[in-house]
Amino acid sequence: MFVRITKIRYTMVEAQDEERDSFEHYRVVADAGQTLLRVDKFLTNRLEDISRSKIQEAADDGLLLANGVPVKSNYKVKPFDIITIEKEFPKFDLEIIPENIPLDILYEDDYLLVVNKQAGLVVHPGYGNYSGTLVNALAFHLRENPMFSTNNQRPGMVHRIDKDTSGILVIAKTESAMTMLAKQFAEKTAKREYIALVWGLPKEMQGTITGYLGRDLKDRKLMYVFDNEEHGKWAVTHYQVIEEIGYVSLVKCILETGRTHQIRVQMKYIGHPLFNDKTYGGDRILKGTTFTKYKQYVQNCFTICNRQALHARLLGFIHPHTGEYMHFEVDMPNDMQALIDKWRAYVSNRDEFVDNNVEEEDYAN
Repeated sequence: MFVRITKIRYTMVEAQDEERDSFEHYRVVADAGQTLLRVDKFLTNRLEDISRSKIQEAADDGLLLANGVPVKSNYKVKPFDIITIEKEFPKFDLEIIPENIPLDILYEDDYLLVVNKQAGLVVHPGYGNYSGTLVNALAFHLRENPMFSTNNQRPGMVHRIDKDTSGILVIAKTESAMTMLAKQFAEKTAKREYIALVWGLPKEMQGTITGYLGRDLKDRKLMYVFDNEEHGKWAVTHYQVIEEIGYVSLVKCILETGRTHQIRVQMKYIGHPLFNDKTYGGDRILKGTTFTKYKQYVQNCFTICNRQALHARLLGFIHPHTGEYMHFEVDMPNDMQALIDKWRAYVSNRDEFVDNNVEEEDYAN
């Protein structure tokens, strides 16, 4: 782990989330005589415990839906429309049980905690994951801190990474630190760098992927890149190919925005899904040959790294109390390093795996 601390000025802006699931909290069905009315006004009239500004905020986050499709706050409600509002946590109250789960702590002081999350660890409790999460571990480690009480479902969570993504997370230990850190992520002053192993070699060795990320209109569990803001939020990922390794490439990704599944979705969007990403199609052989030994070799690779090959290796931000710049880097986890080493061995011993008379086949086509 490498830490660099440098004095730098800090400014504040609005916060945002990095990774997110969503759960239905409100459902209202328009009756047969409903006249055309803005959805924010419609819900304000029907719901007592949510403000119009919160409704508009949900719309901006893509969590206000009409008949299952995200809409803006100026959407006109029609007869029989089903209007729902989703949030980032389950509707029911969930008590957080402190659990003595080991944490790989890179840094800690009175204001924040930086951890290296292992793959397979869910960040916070939700449907199907009521215990054994990072939040449960934090509730135990910081049990004397009132911010980490058992009824707080997202204590100190400035950003998130997926269950099967490894790497660095910063957690706030005070409300003021939470506000200031979250706003840095929104202002794009926080630096986030990921390493991914992807299928194939991008046409450009470095570039920027943009688009509007929102929930897939056919499957709400997936994210999708749209060409307009009607169904998604603007997302920007800068990438650079570090190494071409046979039919896969090692890629560095720097986030400018932080959207749900951003790197995974955008790399698929340009035709290069993450290796063994079961959600976005990377768990199939997408590049290579028809040679039987090659197919078995790739299956062995899937076994070595039984998750999407994505690691949050670097995080930089301004300390919310001291104003100093803090820089953290962590090594590649063992499973990803073993996967990369195996692909390098494949390249160096190519004749052992590929019949020279067999042409490369693009499995994606």
